[in-house]
Amino acid sequence: MTALTLKPLAVRVPAEVEKEIGEIVEKEKLDKATVVRNLLEMGLAEWRIQTALELLQKGKVTFAKAAEIARVSLWEFADLVKQRNIEWVRYAPEEIEKELKKASTAKRS
Repeated sequence: MTALTLKPLAVRVPAEVEKEIGEIVEKEKLDKATVVRNLLEMGLAEWRIQTALELLQKGKVTFAKAAEIARVSLWEFADLVKQRNIEWVRYAPEEIEKELKKASTAKRS
């Protein structure tokens, strides 16, 4: 296992946030630095997912690229897309009609 290089980060937070961090410290029996690191990691993971979903929905990235941005497997990303009801496949009406015709012709053969 490789050792993590930890860099100091000073940040000012509202009193309410500090209070919540203190509550987590007590509940989880962890030191404050570990709690803050864990919360940052969770927030960054959610930010990556949200960003990837938005880019996919806007048609700016492929499904595979969005999963890569989110840092999850294609299967996990497919679950996220489904859970959050993200529409990402866009067909023009004429493309849909063409595909339907192809499908109906294939069934007859």
